[in-house]
Amino acid sequence: MTFAETILQWYAAHRRDLPWRGITDPYRIWVSEIILQQTRVAQGYDYYLRFVEAFPDVAALARADEDEVLRLWQGLGYYSRARNLHAAAKQVCGLGHFPTDYDGVRALKGVGDYTAAAICSFAYGLPCAVVDGNVYRVLSRYFGLSTPIDTSQGKREFAALAAELLPARQGADYNQGLMDFGSLQCLPASPRCTDCPLSGSCQAWATKTVEQLPVKSHRTKTAERFLIYIGVQTPEGVWLHRRGPGDIWQGLYELPLIESPHALTQQEVLRHEWVSRWLPPGGTWRVVAQRCKHVLTHRTLWADCYWLTYSHAVTVPPGYKAVPWADVSRHAMPRLLLRLMDCL
Repeated sequence: MTFAETILQWYAAHRRDLPWRGITDPYRIWVSEIILQQTRVAQGYDYYLRFVEAFPDVAALARADEDEVLRLWQGLGYYSRARNLHAAAKQVCGLGHFPTDYDGVRALKGVGDYTAAAICSFAYGLPCAVVDGNVYRVLSRYFGLSTPIDTSQGKREFAALAAELLPARQGADYNQGLMDFGSLQCLPASPRCTDCPLSGSCQAWATKTVEQLPVKSHRTKTAERFLIYIGVQTPEGVWLHRRGPGDIWQGLYELPLIESPHALTQQEVLRHEWVSRWLPPGGTWRVVAQRCKHVLTHRTLWADCYWLTYSHAVTVPPGYKAVPWADVSRHAMPRLLLRLMDCL
């Protein structure tokens, strides 16, 4: 039995029943693929259902306000995915139809090689091999390939191998099966090698190098950032502002923020220039949370949160707005900030 035949047989027995499978609607397949980038299936499942309920077709997404799109995306992270999805929906409406070939799909904003191949394979049955993290892992282990997957050479090598292995028929099922195989069987840690249908011919299993594959050329350094949020609540509402471009969480709303190169004590916060300038005496301070850890790709965030309540009106700083408490939840916010505000 060939490699592809084994994957197809395994997939027939273990395929997951997911709402974006068994359909040929390129819009819904596209939405599922974008959601599942950097997101586990278990987490993305409900987000997908809510998203396609709110925006059942590409025209509905194109007409939507960006705030509405970001609010539905709230908690998924990597918010550039949502902004690109929204922008690409407008591209599609400008074209008058969803692209039906690889180059056309690849030209949509935020769509890379993998996503374009997945859409073309699953929606149109085109002979496009998909290569995601799961595929890299399975192929590198089965064939014993040590070429780093984060290099140009590695990407070319694995793409060529994936294309060579793609069966002439059942390409979509094979692609889905190979990704599921990596997600459920050939796991990153503690893979299920002892009951793997490929173990008899797997190079990594034979050479005891399963844990060493796939190879990456370097580790990305992780930076620390220290965030101090100050919730300000007046009779008019809670102060919020929208984050600008060029940093994490672009376009999302947040409380007033002080960022420091190191952790600050409460007394240092009270003496901070921004506090002295915009927060007059007379409010009641409360410590909401301290040293809350939040991990992003390449960053570890340490957050403190204070809450300041005034019984009288206070001038709102430029760039902020006072939002009635009942309306705060209608503004898309980073998951970290939602965690902090839950402590209230």
